[in-house]
Amino acid sequence: MAASGMDEAVTAGVVVVHGGAWDVPQHLWEATQEGVKAAARRGHQVLSSGGSAVEVVEATVVVLEDNPVFDAGRGSVLTQDGEVEMDALVMSGEGLRAGAVAAIKNIQNPVKVARLVLEKTPHVMLAGEGACRFAAAHGHPQVPPDTLVTPYAKQKLETFKKFTKSVDTLFNVLQIQQKQSGHDTVGCAALDSFGHTACATSTGGITAKMPGRVGDSPVPGAGGYADDQIGAVSTTGHGESIMRVCLARHITATMATGVPVNTSIQQSLELMAKRVEGCGGAVAVSCNGEVGVGFSTPCMPWAYVKDCVLHYGIHPGQHMKEDL
Repeated sequence: MAASGMDEAVTAGVVVVHGGAWDVPQHLWEATQEGVKAAARRGHQVLSSGGSAVEVVEATVVVLEDNPVFDAGRGSVLTQDGEVEMDALVMSGEGLRAGAVAAIKNIQNPVKVARLVLEKTPHVMLAGEGACRFAAAHGHPQVPPDTLVTPYAKQKLETFKKFTKSVDTLFNVLQIQQKQSGHDTVGCAALDSFGHTACATSTGGITAKMPGRVGDSPVPGAGGYADDQIGAVSTTGHGESIMRVCLARHITATMATGVPVNTSIQQSLELMAKRVEGCGGAVAVSCNGEVGVGFSTPCMPWAYVKDCVLHYGIHPGQHMKEDL
C-alpha cells in the first residue's frame, strides 16, 4: 500500500489527479507521469482564475481524456465487440449534486456530458443511446469511432481475448500479466477558493468487457464522492470490487470521523482487499485542504498542486515536487 500527501489547510484551493491504479509498464511511466502533471497544472490554472470546483475537475479530466495514454476518452480500451463504451461522473459537494453517463459511445469527452447531466437535467445518470442523444442535443455530436480507438487498445483486446472474456478473471489475469497493461480510470478531486468541493472520474472500462458493462466510475459513492462538509474523492481500480464496498463513500465517511485523509484511503483499500479481494487506489482532498493519495496496486500516476507547488509520483513511496 502506498500513500503520499497530507498537508496543512489552505484557502487558495487544491486539485489532485490520478491516472489509474495499475501496474503501469515501464515504457509508459514517463508518459503517464507527465500526463497527470499536465492535468494538475490545468486544474491549477482554472483555480487560479477563480474557477469553481466543478469547473476545475471538468477541465482537469478533459486533459486526461484527450491524452491517448490513459483509459478514458481517446485512449479508451475496447469491449469484446471491439467498440469503445465510456463512463464518467461529475459530483459537486455543494448540495451533493451529481451527473453521470454510462456506456456512452463516440463522444470525445464524456466528462463534459456528465457535467451537463448534473446541470441540465433532474437526473443523476444517463446511459447508452439516451446519453448519446442528450450529448448531441447539447452540442457534443458523435465523433467517428476510429477517433477513439488506438492501436494500443486493439493490441490489448487481441491479447486478452486469449485469456478470458470475464471481467473478474480478466483482473486476475492482469495481476499475472501485469507488464502488458498500463491503462485504467482517470480522475480528479478539488477544493476551490470558495470552500466547495467536487470530483470527476472517467474511464473506458476494462479490456474485453461485455458490451453494456458499467463499472464503478459513474456511480456516486463508488467511483467518486464529494461533500462540502467532508471533502472529495476519486477512485480507481477493479470496478466491481469498488462498487461492492462503495469505496469513495467509505473513504469520505472515514474522513468525517477525523481520521487523516491518507489513513482514510489506506484503511478503505485494506477493507476492500479483505472483504472482496479487490485492489485499486484513490485521491482525495478534505474540506480543509488536506490531500491524500493511496493505492494497493504496483503503480498509480498521481499529481496535485497546492500553494503553487506541483507534487507527483507513480511508484509506492515516491513523492517529488516542482515549483510552478
